[in-house]
Amino acid sequence: MPVMSAGILLYRIPPHVDAFEVLIAHMGGPFWARKTEGAWSIPKGEFDPDAESALDAARREFREELGVEAPDVAYAELGTFAYASGKRVVVFVGDGSAFTPAEFTYGTFELEWPPRSGRSVAFPEVEDARWVAAGEASALLVKGQRAALEALAQNLREAAGTG
Repeated sequence: MPVMSAGILLYRIPPHVDAFEVLIAHMGGPFWARKTEGAWSIPKGEFDPDAESALDAARREFREELGVEAPDVAYAELGTFAYASGKRVVVFVGDGSAFTPAEFTYGTFELEWPPRSGRSVAFPEVEDARWVAAGEASALLVKGQRAALEALAQNLREAAGTG
Protein backbone atom coordinates (compact mmCIF):
# COMPACT_ATOMS: atom_id res chain seq x y z
CA MET A 1 0.00 0.00 0.00
CA PRO A 2 1.43 3.43 -0.92
CA VAL A 3 2.21 6.06 1.71
CA MET A 4 -0.83 8.30 2.08
CA SER A 5 -0.93 11.99 2.96
CA ALA A 6 -3.79 14.44 3.24
CA GLY A 7 -3.82 18.22 3.07
CA ILE A 8 -5.90 21.35 2.78
CA LEU A 9 -5.51 23.80 -0.09
CA LEU A 10 -7.26 27.02 0.89
CA TYR A 11 -8.05 29.51 -1.84
CA ARG A 12 -9.49 33.00 -2.00
CA ILE A 13 -10.49 35.33 -4.79
CA PRO A 14 -9.53 38.86 -3.78
CA PRO A 15 -11.88 41.67 -4.85
CA HIS A 16 -10.95 43.41 -8.08
CA VAL A 17 -8.46 40.68 -9.04
CA ASP A 18 -8.86 38.27 -11.93
CA ALA A 19 -6.75 35.51 -10.39
CA PHE A 20 -7.15 33.52 -7.20
CA GLU A 21 -4.68 33.03 -4.36
CA VAL A 22 -3.77 29.93 -2.35
CA LEU A 23 -2.32 29.50 1.12
CA ILE A 24 0.98 27.63 0.88
CA ALA A 25 3.92 27.08 3.22
CA HIS A 26 7.69 27.10 2.75
CA MET A 27 9.05 23.84 4.14
CA GLY A 28 11.48 24.00 7.05
CA GLY A 29 14.74 22.25 7.73
CA PRO A 30 18.21 22.39 6.22
CA PHE A 31 17.31 20.81 2.87
CA TRP A 32 14.86 23.61 2.00
CA ALA A 33 16.66 26.52 3.68
CA ARG A 34 18.13 28.15 0.57
CA LYS A 35 15.48 27.09 -1.92
CA THR A 36 12.45 28.95 -3.16
CA GLU A 37 11.10 27.32 -6.33
CA GLY A 38 9.77 23.85 -5.64
CA ALA A 39 10.21 24.33 -1.87
CA TRP A 40 6.65 25.26 -0.90
CA SER A 41 3.78 22.92 -0.05
CA ILE A 42 0.17 22.82 0.97
CA PRO A 43 -0.17 22.02 4.69
CA LYS A 44 -0.30 18.22 4.64
CA GLY A 45 1.03 15.07 6.23
CA GLU A 46 0.87 11.31 6.40
CA PHE A 47 -2.03 9.31 7.78
CA ASP A 48 -3.27 5.74 8.10
CA PRO A 49 -6.53 5.35 6.13
CA ASP A 50 -7.52 2.45 8.40
CA ALA A 51 -7.29 4.65 11.51
CA GLU A 52 -8.32 8.14 10.37
CA SER A 53 -10.35 9.74 7.59
CA ALA A 54 -8.44 11.78 5.03
CA LEU A 55 -10.29 14.98 5.97
CA ASP A 56 -9.62 14.48 9.69
CA ALA A 57 -5.94 13.92 8.87
CA ALA A 58 -5.84 17.02 6.68
CA ARG A 59 -7.32 19.15 9.49
CA ARG A 60 -4.88 17.64 12.03
CA GLU A 61 -1.88 18.28 9.79
CA PHE A 62 -2.99 21.87 9.13
CA ARG A 63 -3.08 22.46 12.90
CA GLU A 64 0.24 20.66 13.52
CA GLU A 65 2.13 22.45 10.76
CA LEU A 66 0.71 25.97 11.11
CA GLY A 67 -0.32 26.05 14.77
CA VAL A 68 -3.87 27.21 14.04
CA GLU A 69 -7.11 25.38 13.36
CA ALA A 70 -8.16 24.98 9.75
CA PRO A 71 -11.02 27.38 9.08
CA ASP A 72 -14.52 26.08 9.64
CA VAL A 73 -15.63 26.11 6.00
CA ALA A 74 -17.06 23.54 3.61
CA TYR A 75 -14.30 21.34 2.19
CA ALA A 76 -14.50 19.44 -1.08
CA GLU A 77 -12.21 16.60 -2.02
CA LEU A 78 -10.25 17.87 -5.01
CA GLY A 79 -8.66 14.50 -5.72
CA THR A 80 -5.79 12.16 -4.94
CA PHE A 81 -2.51 13.08 -6.55
CA ALA A 82 0.45 10.72 -6.97
CA TYR A 83 4.06 11.79 -6.50
CA ALA A 84 6.85 10.25 -8.56
CA SER A 85 7.93 8.46 -5.34
CA GLY A 86 4.57 6.65 -5.23
CA LYS A 87 3.22 8.65 -2.29
CA ARG A 88 -0.41 9.66 -2.75
CA VAL A 89 -1.83 12.94 -1.43
CA VAL A 90 -5.56 13.47 -0.89
CA VAL A 91 -6.22 17.20 -1.28
CA PHE A 92 -9.23 19.05 0.09
CA VAL A 93 -10.10 22.58 -0.99
CA GLY A 94 -11.99 25.26 0.85
CA ASP A 95 -12.77 28.95 0.44
CA GLY A 96 -10.41 30.67 2.84
CA SER A 97 -11.54 34.22 2.09
CA ALA A 98 -12.35 34.87 5.76
CA PHE A 99 -9.22 33.11 7.08
CA THR A 100 -6.98 35.73 8.67
CA PRO A 101 -4.95 34.22 11.52
CA ALA A 102 -3.03 36.72 13.65
CA GLU A 103 0.07 34.53 13.43
CA PHE A 104 1.21 30.99 12.78
CA THR A 105 3.07 28.80 15.28
CA TYR A 106 4.97 26.21 13.29
CA GLY A 107 5.46 22.65 14.50
CA THR A 108 8.93 21.08 14.66
CA PHE A 109 10.65 17.84 13.74
CA GLU A 110 13.93 16.23 14.86
CA LEU A 111 16.73 15.44 12.41
CA GLU A 112 20.30 14.23 12.80
CA TRP A 113 22.25 17.32 11.73
CA PRO A 114 24.81 17.54 10.34
CA PRO A 115 24.45 14.08 8.77
CA ARG A 116 26.27 11.28 10.62
CA SER A 117 27.14 13.67 13.48
CA GLY A 118 25.08 11.83 16.08
CA ARG A 119 23.45 15.14 17.07
CA SER A 120 19.69 15.58 16.91
CA VAL A 121 18.47 19.08 16.05
CA ALA A 122 14.90 20.43 16.06
CA PHE A 123 13.82 22.26 12.91
CA PRO A 124 10.50 23.96 12.11
CA GLU A 125 8.23 21.94 9.82
CA VAL A 126 7.34 25.21 8.09
CA GLU A 127 9.34 28.44 7.91
CA ASP A 128 6.72 30.70 6.31
CA ALA A 129 3.08 30.52 5.25
CA ARG A 130 1.26 33.07 3.15
CA TRP A 131 -1.29 33.76 0.47
CA VAL A 132 0.28 33.57 -2.99
CA ALA A 133 -1.21 34.29 -6.42
CA ALA A 134 -1.92 31.04 -8.26
CA GLY A 135 0.48 31.84 -11.11
CA GLU A 136 3.36 32.37 -8.70
CA ALA A 137 2.34 29.38 -6.55
CA SER A 138 2.74 27.00 -9.48
CA ALA A 139 6.51 27.58 -9.62
CA LEU A 140 6.88 27.59 -5.83
CA LEU A 141 5.04 24.34 -5.09
CA VAL A 142 6.81 21.00 -5.05
CA LYS A 143 6.32 19.28 -8.39
CA GLY A 144 3.93 16.63 -7.06
CA GLN A 145 1.41 19.25 -5.89
CA ARG A 146 1.23 21.34 -9.05
CA ALA A 147 -1.48 19.06 -10.47
CA ALA A 148 -3.70 19.89 -7.48
CA LEU A 149 -3.29 23.60 -8.19
CA GLU A 150 -4.18 23.01 -11.85
CA ALA A 151 -7.27 21.00 -10.83
CA LEU A 152 -8.40 23.79 -8.50
CA ALA A 153 -7.91 26.37 -11.27
CA GLN A 154 -10.01 24.25 -13.64
CA ASN A 155 -12.77 23.83 -11.04
CA LEU A 156 -12.87 27.58 -10.39
CA ARG A 157 -13.02 28.31 -14.14
CA GLU A 158 -15.90 25.84 -14.52
CA ALA A 159 -17.74 27.36 -11.54
CA ALA A 160 -17.35 30.80 -13.12
CA GLY A 161 -18.57 29.49 -16.48
CA THR A 162 -15.28 30.20 -18.22
CA GLY A 163 -13.76 26.75 -18.27
